[in-house]
Amino acid sequence: METSAGVRHALARVLVRRRWWVLGLWVGLGALAATRAAGVGERLDARGGSLEVTEASRVDALLATRFRQDVGETFVVIVSGPAPFDAGRPYEVLARLAAVLGREPYVRDVTTFSGPDDSLLLSRDRRTTVALVTLNVARGDSVLKLVDATRAVLRRTLATLPDAAAYRVILTGDTPLERDMLTVTTEDVARSERRLLPVAGVILLLAFGSLGGAALPLVIGFGAIAAALAVIGALAGVMPMSIYVLNVATMIGLGVGIDYSLLVVTRFREERERGAPVDEAVARTVTTAGATVATSGLCVAVGFAALLFTPLIETRSIGVGGLVVVVAAVVMTLTLLPALLAVLGRRVGRTSAGALGGRRRAPWERWARVVGRNPRWALVAGGVTLVCLSAPLAWIRIGLPARHWWPAATEAGAGLDILMRLGGAGYVQPARVLVEWPPEGGRRATDPGALRALRALSDSLRADPRVRDVRSLVDVRPHTSLLEYALLYSDLTAARARDPAALDALLSSDGRVARLDVILDDTTSLLSAMDVVRRARRLAAGRPPPLADVRIAVGGYVAQNVDLQDDLLGRLPLLVGLVFGMMALMLGLVFRSVLIPLKAILLNTLSVSATLGLMVLLFQRGGNGTGAIFAAVPVLVFAVVFGLSMDYEVFLLSRIKEAFDASGDNERATIEGLSATAGVITSAALLMIAVFGAFAFARVLVIRLLGFGLAAAVLLDATIIRLVLVPAVMHLAGRWNWWPGVRVRGSR
Repeated sequence: METSAGVRHALARVLVRRRWWVLGLWVGLGALAATRAAGVGERLDARGGSLEVTEASRVDALLATRFRQDVGETFVVIVSGPAPFDAGRPYEVLARLAAVLGREPYVRDVTTFSGPDDSLLLSRDRRTTVALVTLNVARGDSVLKLVDATRAVLRRTLATLPDAAAYRVILTGDTPLERDMLTVTTEDVARSERRLLPVAGVILLLAFGSLGGAALPLVIGFGAIAAALAVIGALAGVMPMSIYVLNVATMIGLGVGIDYSLLVVTRFREERERGAPVDEAVARTVTTAGATVATSGLCVAVGFAALLFTPLIETRSIGVGGLVVVVAAVVMTLTLLPALLAVLGRRVGRTSAGALGGRRRAPWERWARVVGRNPRWALVAGGVTLVCLSAPLAWIRIGLPARHWWPAATEAGAGLDILMRLGGAGYVQPARVLVEWPPEGGRRATDPGALRALRALSDSLRADPRVRDVRSLVDVRPHTSLLEYALLYSDLTAARARDPAALDALLSSDGRVARLDVILDDTTSLLSAMDVVRRARRLAAGRPPPLADVRIAVGGYVAQNVDLQDDLLGRLPLLVGLVFGMMALMLGLVFRSVLIPLKAILLNTLSVSATLGLMVLLFQRGGNGTGAIFAAVPVLVFAVVFGLSMDYEVFLLSRIKEAFDASGDNERATIEGLSATAGVITSAALLMIAVFGAFAFARVLVIRLLGFGLAAAVLLDATIIRLVLVPAVMHLAGRWNWWPGVRVRGSR
């Protein structure tokens, strides 16, 4: 240990001597990072999904390769006017919009209502209508780029009309919803950064009492974000990176960047208060607080690294982004910050000037002595509080939220609301059932026996009260018998010529795969839709004899999320085991103890469960609640919170260990360590709560849940756990805390 400290001290002195070289290097890297970070949002993935092959992904592959027309890539245009659209001027406006869209090179077909008897694409008052725009483009990223182009075409066309003000045009659908989510996410990040800067500045100014001390953590925090975004932008060129990584990199970069620099600057000022010259104070700070930052960064990195073993683009991207931003924050804290401290020196100010001053430690020391005199009561009170907060976790329901899933106040979201009122939202995201006959025997989906089997499957699916309609080869014409369908499909070439759109969408090019679109009722939430998909898969698994030799797969948006949820929850035990094992190993090696890592894992698990309990209580079961928690949220909360919780654990334990090594007195070391770090932890927690709390108001539900969860976890961690439970356990365990690194009996 002494050798390691000597090496750190020598390296720190090199940093101090070469301070201007270090600053010059970081200025160059910062300029490069700022350039590369610009526009990173446009290179990120808004769709997400699984990186593994799933049943839903196999359906998508079949639709893309075996069918002439994949109507999954369809834009929905909603037009509202002052009069019914089935005649007069509104009809002319609709025809004009459809004609202009139809001439676009990426549009295959534009479908509007077919006549006075067609109520499917018209509202009851017939003053709102829907046009379905089928695209020629199949690739998701290409379709995403067409959203803005199509909106521009619609607005330009509408602007040429003399009565344009009387009409409203909205573009919605799967891809427009994803495009709006990307836009909203980027805007939320920029808005949160603007709001956080003055709040963080005020908290830091109150903590340090000087502008120099307050500015340094902000430099590290925002610098870490810029560096991370530059790296993330480069990685997005070789692997899919979710748009969520923007929010997470900003949250974590600001949080840990300010956290680590706060610890280092505070320790530097303590060394200056003891009379050390600036250069020596910097070297001592890097030797002590720098080691703590490195250990803490490793712990946080473990949580994010565990996410690399998950199958989702979203969670794996957050794992990569978290790793990058934490590494950037640690490296900048251990190199750039010491160089800045060496240059600024006396301008950072005296410790007594701010809330972290020596005179302000007295209340924390009194608190530490109170806990030291009553450790059992403190343990019981803190433990009962966390258990009570964890109780709502028993009610958690994993699934797609029933409400608030799409970003509020967006064009596509408003369009989806209109579709729900019209009774057509189920057509945007149907469940897709593919029935594939084997090549042996030359059977096709249009054979009489196959049509009979399709009718049985269609009737079984339609029997579910949550299903509004089923579109298939045996449902294209109402009141048509199986015999009539058999005659209709006996000449497939003629049938395709009569109705090419329906046959291209519902029958594969080789005639062996039939498609059934299950349209859900508009009163069916996304959460209930997942149950419909599971029921459809059970029907497929227990198929009747006519379908015994076929393959049936269920896909679509909701089915994709069912697969993602099952895959993610299946990996959860591996993720938990990795985090527990790596944390225990690292803390055991750093503190040369068996009890400390076990205690840390237990208390951090309580912190995670209490956080999830609060999320269930306020979001899932609260007024106008979501009804369910998306599967990725508990996984993300566990990995990120577990890592971040180790920040304060390492801050506190490192100071206690330092005091114990000097005195050999566990009681005195615990009191001294708590009183020395409580102010830093409180200030750091206030900053982290401000950072994470800002994202709790994001318009994307996943980010809102994650922001709230992280803010709640930090609050619990900085109060109940670090100020009550950790010191209580440390007092009760005595010298057993340091076994086997220190003998329990005998001289120190």
